[in-house]
Amino acid sequence: MANETTQVKRSSRKPEKMSDVLASFMSTTKDGGRVEQARVVPEWPALVGEQISAVTEPIMITRDGTLFVAVKTSSWMSELSLMEPQLLIAINEGRTAGKVARIHWRLMG
Repeated sequence: MANETTQVKRSSRKPEKMSDVLASFMSTTKDGGRVEQARVVPEWPALVGEQISAVTEPIMITRDGTLFVAVKTSSWMSELSLMEPQLLIAINEGRTAGKVARIHWRLMG
């Protein structure tokens, strides 16, 4: 075998944050909206506030935009059901893709 030297082309571009690269990539795929939907789960406390977050736990979100949330008591579940339109507005604020269409409340068990 001949001794080969491989030259690496160096890009003149500056390094980019991995989160920016992934966000750019995901925006071009059909699953980009799905990833945006899934962000609701870890962002739940910031989206709904401390009081609601203390008595709820987001479980999952389906492709059709249904967010499943466990609630500690039936009283809270009734209250949150009445608040659902306002919560959806807060959750979807600033989102262009991956919006939550509805919330399905269920008792923690």
